[in-house]
Amino acid sequence: MTPAFPTENHARQALIDTCLQFAPLGLNQGKSGNASLRWHRGAEDGMLITPSGVAYERTQRDDIAWVPLSQAAARASSPEARAAAAVLEPPARFDGSRTPSSEWRMHLDLYRTRADAGAVVHVHSACATTLACLPSVQAHGIPAFHYMIAVAGGHDIRCASYATFGTQALSDAALAALVDRRACLLANHGQIALAADLDGALALALEVESLSRQYLQALQVGEPVVLDRSEMGRVLDAFARYGR
Repeated sequence: MTPAFPTENHARQALIDTCLQFAPLGLNQGKSGNASLRWHRGAEDGMLITPSGVAYERTQRDDIAWVPLSQAAARASSPEARAAAAVLEPPARFDGSRTPSSEWRMHLDLYRTRADAGAVVHVHSACATTLACLPSVQAHGIPAFHYMIAVAGGHDIRCASYATFGTQALSDAALAALVDRRACLLANHGQIALAADLDGALALALEVESLSRQYLQALQVGEPVVLDRSEMGRVLDAFARYGR
């Protein structure tokens, strides 16, 4: 799966344009967050990903890094070793004028394991991040207080367990939370969303933030009513047919 851009430079610019929407949409502030898209170079599968530590307003097309998916992913044998992996260690192979985002492992692992991932958006949106700091949400995720929870792919929006940013341990936690899901919260961190293309990933991240805001507001008034699994099953079936 490679997005329908005529050239790689068009794809690079699309990534920048996507990230420039983060602040106006209320999804991010400053340099935090990142985005990527699946991009083949010839027969080699890879991804284009935003650089580390560069303001989106200053990001140039040459700053976007291409990283091959054949990258050796050093997976330590224990959780402790994975957690200790160097946070700022760049991939062994990449092509770009700047170092890829520190979260490159999380993006790379999603493309390697999820054929449906054509683009990934990771942001520190305020309401999703607030919920991701609550013990109840870390344990149980965002329940089906609203039928639109199904937009993430299931009857809830899970929260990945905490791990230091940029580590293999965080990537492993995100992948686990995203089984049968297209978006999840990241404990004490933010949220991540995947879709077939950049527009879809951005729209999903925005929907997760909107649902997070609604859930926070509901919690301030009382205990929200949660839709049961049978109803959410009907919603998911309807979503699967919607627009076809």
